Amino acid sequence: MLNRFFASVECVKRRLNPLEAYLVVMSNAERAGGLVLAATPKMKSVHHIKTGSRMYELPTWDERIIIAPPRMKLYLKVNAMIQAVFRRYVPAEFIHVYSIDECFLDITGSHLLFGSTDEIVRKIQRDILEELRLYVTVGIGDNPLLAKLALDNVAKNRPDGIAEWRYEDVPETIWKIKHLEDVCGIGHRTAAHLKRMGIFSMYQLSQTPLPVLKSAMGVIGEQLYYHAHGLDYSRLNEKYVPVNKSYGKSQILEKDYHVPAEVEIVIREMVEEVAMRLRQNHVDTSVIHLSIGYSKYSIKKGFSHQAKIPSTNSSHALIPYFLELFRRYNEREPVRSIAISCGKITLKAGLQLNLFEDVNRTLNHEQLEVTVDKIRMRYGFKSLMHASSLLNGATGLKRSEMVGGHKG
Repeated sequence: MLNRFFASVECVKRRLNPLEAYLVVMSNAERAGGLVLAATPKMKSVHHIKTGSRMYELPTWDERIIIAPPRMKLYLKVNAMIQAVFRRYVPAEFIHVYSIDECFLDITGSHLLFGSTDEIVRKIQRDILEELRLYVTVGIGDNPLLAKLALDNVAKNRPDGIAEWRYEDVPETIWKIKHLEDVCGIGHRTAAHLKRMGIFSMYQLSQTPLPVLKSAMGVIGEQLYYHAHGLDYSRLNEKYVPVNKSYGKSQILEKDYHVPAEVEIVIREMVEEVAMRLRQNHVDTSVIHLSIGYSKYSIKKGFSHQAKIPSTNSSHALIPYFLELFRRYNEREPVRSIAISCGKITLKAGLQLNLFEDVNRTLNHEQLEVTVDKIRMRYGFKSLMHASSLLNGATGLKRSEMVGGHKG
């Protein structure tokens, strides 16, 4: 794992030591509710600022603090450079990218070339530090689960950044984890469910009979039982590629939208992006779903409805269906969030013609959308946009410059 990856990259770009600098990467720093995406160790130890803190919590009186806006394209570029270092020691098929700052490596077949596990780990740490000035923490284990738990619970707090957990260590490692939420795969809701069953620690979880867990929690209960014993049969070179059951997009608007026409502009932009993904994957949808969340100041929460439609992946066809759902169920309340999805996905078998439409017009529409897709894929989504994206309320232009919801 890369220590506080975003913050470390920003420090290196400014020729600062990530371990000594006072820096936070913050999204929307101009607002009191601006979110800290990453913070250096000094910010955490001195000012108790960490990922998830807000702008209003920042001690602005400390002149040493640097507030850096996120640069997602830069972080992805640095991530690619780190992957290149990994590939010096491990074949690409034995590398599993867990997140932008975490990877699993299977170094089983690398020992004859590069030495023991400890030697390989230290070579990787050294290469990344010398070439990129970034500090790496490493969890070592007999399987991905043990490596991840060693990283999260021990390695991050050690001077050398290395921790090793083996099968034989489970009673002294996993079973000694006091808080269920400190284990990957156990969130607050899962932990609350376990506590209602009288399970408050990993040791208690390991001693609970498998049939009890499976009966209460299904497949998840079975997985938790094996994880409590340090068992994980995942193989990094056996990639599982799930089939998409739906395609969707959601966004929380920057302000409450009081004018329905402005909401419709945003819906149009979102549908266009989702339809483009449908066409890229050569699939059609025959069920659409629209969820609208109202302002926190509204006495109503919003609505969520779906509708069956003729199978299609055309923006020209999909937009009216989504707008019809919005107009039918909208209660004239201020809107703050929008989510759309296209379900009942099938492979595109051909073009569905309509007896009530001109055939040449339908064919021209399809060819036009394919051409627009190609231009956007090459030059970016904002290279071709409708004039409505310049009107009040439109978010397409701004979001087209973002990566992962943050500034690129």
